[in-house]
Amino acid sequence: MERRTESDRRTGSTSERNEAVPWRSRTVQIVLTSTALAPLGVPLISPALPVFRDAFGITDAQASLLVSTYFLVGIVLSPFIGILADRVGRKRVLVGGLIAFGVLGGAMAVAPTFEALLALRVAQGTAAAAIFITTVTLVGDAFDGVQRNAVLGANVAVLSATAALFPVVGGALAGIAWNAPFLAYLAALPIAAFAQVALEEPERTDDKGGIAYLADAARTVLTPALAALFGVAFLTEFLLFGVVFTAMPFVLATTLAPVLIGAVILVSETASMVVALSSGRLARYLSNEWLIAAGFACYAVGFAAAWAAAGLVGTIVAVLVVGAGVGLLMPVVDAAVSDRVTTEYLAGAMSLRNSTTFLGRTAGPVAFAGLAITAGVGYDPLLLASSIVAVAATGVAVVAGPVRLARVGARSTSA
Repeated sequence: MERRTESDRRTGSTSERNEAVPWRSRTVQIVLTSTALAPLGVPLISPALPVFRDAFGITDAQASLLVSTYFLVGIVLSPFIGILADRVGRKRVLVGGLIAFGVLGGAMAVAPTFEALLALRVAQGTAAAAIFITTVTLVGDAFDGVQRNAVLGANVAVLSATAALFPVVGGALAGIAWNAPFLAYLAALPIAAFAQVALEEPERTDDKGGIAYLADAARTVLTPALAALFGVAFLTEFLLFGVVFTAMPFVLATTLAPVLIGAVILVSETASMVVALSSGRLARYLSNEWLIAAGFACYAVGFAAAWAAAGLVGTIVAVLVVGAGVGLLMPVVDAAVSDRVTTEYLAGAMSLRNSTTFLGRTAGPVAFAGLAITAGVGYDPLLLASSIVAVAATGVAVVAGPVRLARVGARSTSA
């Protein structure tokens, strides 16, 4: 059993039966505040992709690089960030990531060329990886069982709430000036100061280092069950960022202004927020593996509905269902990973999950924009293809997930 701090015990965070989120916990407050920044990375600028395209005189595929390059370096560096968080502490990595995120983001507002803007996005993505990894790791450190699901659900709900707001804000700011959205990144600086003052470093063990630590971490993390969960994380983000944050803005741009495109994305994120807030309650009745299957089923239905939609109303219904799938998938993947890894190597495990997440977010926009424009496939067929992929993922999850992964989890518990 992982060690918990005295403040965590006072909040009752280790109670398996308590599904409430301990809102007074400083750990929860800092995690949720930091998580609220995450949608500044992509949802803020996604509705403005056509504006950036026109401002710099580039193609759709080039504009999509503003999404994919944000996650590029994080794919490779996330494991090293996780090791760093395990060895030097979550607090130092989180505070440093927040500062870099704000400074680099603010600098984008004065980028002289598109190439300079891309370079800053690459560097900022590394800082974002530090924030993603340490926030979910702090939750895994401090909470157990159903309450862990509840806090992770609240974390995704905050992510979805701000992701629902920021597309509208980003679309409105882009209507003022192409670089206005990037000024919002400066909000990370006061949050970094709050984390530095208020966050207590979780207890760690420092009895191993160097090769011994890396070897033990590899044995702990590189298991079939965790590999399957990393695959779920990749596919979740690949389809989400390929369809909702890349394909749909370009499809809708023919008839809607950027602010209205942001409103459509807002609908999806609102559904995600509502479902994620129920993660703790759902975990009392369904295993994480069954919730993963349900999430992919929502993807399948939502993407098919988006392909068949004849107007704005049909599109809104489709993104509502997709958003529900996101709300189901994202909290339970992190909860399932946390269940299978001890605190000593939790940041390392979360860093690998983050690498697969970033890989999906990078590959999705490139694949969808590339196939639609460069290969001449178009966006509509890709919506149908995404639904078919989600149907297959649902089938695999139903057949393999609740049977094989649950059995692995049972063996780990008995051990």
